[in-house]
Amino acid sequence: YHNYFFSNVIKIKIIYICIYNSCIGMNVEEIIKVKKPLRVETKTILHLILVNQRISELATEALKPFDVSMPQFNVLRILKGQNGNAANLSTLNERMVSKMSNTTRLVQKLIIKGYVKRNICESNKRKIELFITDKGLKDLEKMSAKMAKTEEKLLKGLSVSDMSELNRLLNKLNTNN
Repeated sequence: YHNYFFSNVIKIKIIYICIYNSCIGMNVEEIIKVKKPLRVETKTILHLILVNQRISELATEALKPFDVSMPQFNVLRILKGQNGNAANLSTLNERMVSKMSNTTRLVQKLIIKGYVKRNICESNKRKIELFITDKGLKDLEKMSAKMAKTEEKLLKGLSVSDMSELNRLLNKLNTNN
């Protein structure tokens, strides 16, 4: 088990180096400029944090021309996935990649931008129905194309096998807690 774990940590480190293009050839100690070696557990968590930061930076940059945040992009994708059926705030909260309490505010900003419309439910006046607009669908297509290019940039150098292995390890990490 011990050798298996360390072998997989090395694979994650190599994959990380491919993803974090600006640090190719550098290990985490060099990136954060510490003199003594870190525990493998600490190094693994720091790698995950650094990769997450890089992904966030590039995704934010890709969505900047649309004045949309990652959570707003996620809301638009969820609404598109409804295929014309109404969604409510509970639906959005359940499906959000990043769970947050400010979904109402996110939706309000998307309404102001013309990407989402809000209706009051005919059968239950207390219930609010949310739909993606035609403008939202049109711009979401452009955003998605930009995000696809960003994903390609982030994953450049990884084979499908590498990505499958990384996903398997991340699933294992995610289900451990």
